[in-house]
Amino acid sequence: MHPQLTPGIDVALLVFWAFVAFLVALVFYLRREDRREGYPLEDVLSGRVDTPGGPLSTASPKSFLLPFGHGVVTAPTTGRDPFDIAARRTERFAGAPHVPTGDPLVDGIGPAAWADRAKRPDLDMEGHPRIVPLSAAPEYGIARGDSDLAGWPVIAADKAVAGTVVELWIDKADRLVRYLAVALENGGSTVLAPMMMATVDRGRRRVVIDAITAAQFTRAPRIDAADSITLYEEDRVQGYFGGGYLYATADRQEPLF
Repeated sequence: MHPQLTPGIDVALLVFWAFVAFLVALVFYLRREDRREGYPLEDVLSGRVDTPGGPLSTASPKSFLLPFGHGVVTAPTTGRDPFDIAARRTERFAGAPHVPTGDPLVDGIGPAAWADRAKRPDLDMEGHPRIVPLSAAPEYGIARGDSDLAGWPVIAADKAVAGTVVELWIDKADRLVRYLAVALENGGSTVLAPMMMATVDRGRRRVVIDAITAAQFTRAPRIDAADSITLYEEDRVQGYFGGGYLYATADRQEPLF
């Protein structure tokens, strides 16, 4: 084949312009696809909803089949999420910070916020719940020489005893401990505390969780099932304890210096 089709066009030039056309089309496609979540935009001051238009508007709805028969998810969704936030704006401009008007850990404000995730457990490759109590997974165990922490006291941020560890909850897929089941003091119920926020003091045989105070343990989110935790419940638990690093005590909300 002769490399020159006409006196002014050759194969290399055609390939170049074909690549440019493909790149432009790809940019348009990606800019439409990335508007599947978080759009249309909403003005935080007036509440006005701006629906994008033109060639970069939101792509047409697309449906995704969830594994193990858990239904279908369609994006983008229609309508707005009707959430009332228990906080007030500190200044009258877009992007101004909010301050809580109630209990920020319970209301899910700032670092204590959670996502409205699916009301089902996270599943492994076989379709079984990933995170379960150690007693419900007899094929797993604690390494020889390590303790299962049962009976160890849990020390909170205010140095008070919040409760006692009664069981470990493990992640069967990642092969690690995800949560501690803590029986609260004075005959209270059992709550799950994130293992990643706990410090195991082997010398004194205790567990320190300085994210929240002992009293705040009593308001920690509960889970419905005794042998599994849903994605939504995980977000609630993680948000509650994570938010404690800012909201547990008043002095944590002040500058460091």
